[in-house]
Amino acid sequence: MSELVRLQRRDEIALIIADNPPVNALGQALRQGLLQAFQAAEADSRVRAVVLVCEGSTFFAGADIKEFGKPPVAPSLPEVIDVIEGCSKPSVAVIHGTALGGGLEVALGCHYRIARADARVGLPEVKLGLLPGAGGTQRLPRLAGVAKALEMILGGAPVEAGEACEYHIVDELFEGDLTDAGLAYARRLLQEGRGVRRSGEQTRGLEGTDNAALIAARHAEVVKRSPGLFSPLRCIAAVEAATRLPLAEGLERERELFLECLNSPQRAALVHTFFAERQAAKIADLPVDTRPREIRTAAVIGGGAMGVGIALCFANAGVPVKLLEVGDEALQRALQRARDTYATSVKRGSLSEAAMVQRLALIEGITDYAALADVDLVVEAVFEDMAVKQQVFERLDAVCKPGAILASNTSSLDLNAIAAFTRHPEDVVGLHFFSPANVMRLLEVVRGARTSHEVLASAMAIGRKLKKVAVVVGVCDGFVGNRMLFQYGREAEFLLEEGATPQQVDAALRNFGMAMGPFAVRDLAGLDIGQAIRKRQRAILPAHLEFPTVADRLCAAGMLGQKTGVGYYRYEPGNRTPLENPELAPMLAAASREKGIERRELEERYIVERTIYSLVNEGAKILEEGIAQRSSDIDLIYLNGYGFPAWRGGPMFYADSVGLDKVLATIRELHARCGEWWKPAPLLEKLAAEGRTFSGWQPDRAG
Repeated sequence: MSELVRLQRRDEIALIIADNPPVNALGQALRQGLLQAFQAAEADSRVRAVVLVCEGSTFFAGADIKEFGKPPVAPSLPEVIDVIEGCSKPSVAVIHGTALGGGLEVALGCHYRIARADARVGLPEVKLGLLPGAGGTQRLPRLAGVAKALEMILGGAPVEAGEACEYHIVDELFEGDLTDAGLAYARRLLQEGRGVRRSGEQTRGLEGTDNAALIAARHAEVVKRSPGLFSPLRCIAAVEAATRLPLAEGLERERELFLECLNSPQRAALVHTFFAERQAAKIADLPVDTRPREIRTAAVIGGGAMGVGIALCFANAGVPVKLLEVGDEALQRALQRARDTYATSVKRGSLSEAAMVQRLALIEGITDYAALADVDLVVEAVFEDMAVKQQVFERLDAVCKPGAILASNTSSLDLNAIAAFTRHPEDVVGLHFFSPANVMRLLEVVRGARTSHEVLASAMAIGRKLKKVAVVVGVCDGFVGNRMLFQYGREAEFLLEEGATPQQVDAALRNFGMAMGPFAVRDLAGLDIGQAIRKRQRAILPAHLEFPTVADRLCAAGMLGQKTGVGYYRYEPGNRTPLENPELAPMLAAASREKGIERRELEERYIVERTIYSLVNEGAKILEEGIAQRSSDIDLIYLNGYGFPAWRGGPMFYADSVGLDKVLATIRELHARCGEWWKPAPLLEKLAAEGRTFSGWQPDRAG
């Protein structure tokens, strides 16, 4: 028997103990041990029931990530679970911590399940481009019902133990010692004469509802909301099989669909993202013994939409936060914005009334900088203007205690210049939140030239506490995300001068998988936001680089997007549906005429390459300059902050999947046709010549 699994006999009960730290991942050795332990318990005539527990902080938390992408090794998890479910003696899974993916499937293979009250269970495989492949799509609907099974499998989010009990996923909740609870439950089963009860033979969850209608509705919803995603539709098909087929045939259908997902390119992209999130936390030159500062209290300067959103992030994490505005009227507007945001969540059912009251109590409105004397962290979220930032940081430098972390939410300005406004630049870091800050997962952690190791580690810890995807970036205009976005937006606008319409460009990029097209995004944000950035870019970039002019024309005409009811599109009052702007066509014609461009029909492929490859080329420059540590960090930024399709893995991974030689060939063609904006990045040329990828590149091997 595997050393990871122990079998003990407690009178007439077999106690199987799994111990594979840190998360009891279901690797080959553990699977082998489980198989042998259950077989031994089945063969022992003295044993009348079996209890399965896990040592450490959690039940089986899923597959062993070390086996991702490798050939399967026997015994497979479905084989192990079939043996568990097939035992003639009742078995009890004792769940604590999390039972995720294969972990929940093992528990479903047991005949009974009890869970500690603070446990969570779930099937997150869809997030990796897969479906639950060890019976989860067949056993869960039989217990919890088709609607709940689809919700869990398609969403991938875990549910609390109480909810799992409500839906018959677990049978009972407990407190206290795992082994004691499991043995007590098993003895009760024997005393009450309750024997084997196999999940695969249950029908409760399949009865009493129109399952065909449920499945059809979820199918239509997925097609509408997640076009292009491969695995969700296979998840639905697998659950549908559970409603129509006996278990054995349903498991065969599940396996077929699982293998389709496994062989999909999307699976590779989503697994790449899974590992990218773990890699992002690793900072190459940060000493391993660096201790982050404790952040017990925070403050936010600025009560606009961004500032309020950041304050909500802290309140959501249970951190008391002070929200500073320059006057009482502005402060009351900001606090009302916070109340309204929470009230909307309560109305939607995503937040309880009690939780809203608790979180609002953590937000204190202030108008005096002196009230910041004792806070551990201050985040500045004022207007994106260096003179305004200077005023704020000079005042913070005067009132904040020694060791307080001073963070700027700047989206593009020079953090080193901002840090120079203080006496302690080592305490300054960038925390670039994305709007709406209380919703968006991305946090660019901007490392200044003099940001200390301790402050950088603290910033990353803050990101984790706020449940953000925190990515370290260096200082340059726009950092990583907005620096690349500038290239993307500029090329989209050049396409308008060549002959495209906003509708054509946006449609092409939505078909590629982007959450929104670039012109719909600009209208949503407000064209005046980009105008300030364009002015600064024109002042600092070489004169020979030509800029598009359509956005300037719209701004000059007062067409600023949704806020004015017209921009690249027209909007009816109270409606955000983009409609054609009839005044735009003559502006496009004039822009093309002034540059001597004959307007023409543009192919969708050309539109996609012209925009997406601009991201790739700039990303390669960012890597070579050391602004980002690794290509997967860039991918994370675009996946979590800019609506890049998850199933394509991010712009750098996408380029790898296309082939850097092919990407470079297209960029060279664009360089010849469109000018110096398209000069190929040296790193791209080097990697393409060597047949390598961005994903495989490391800075220390670049030379």
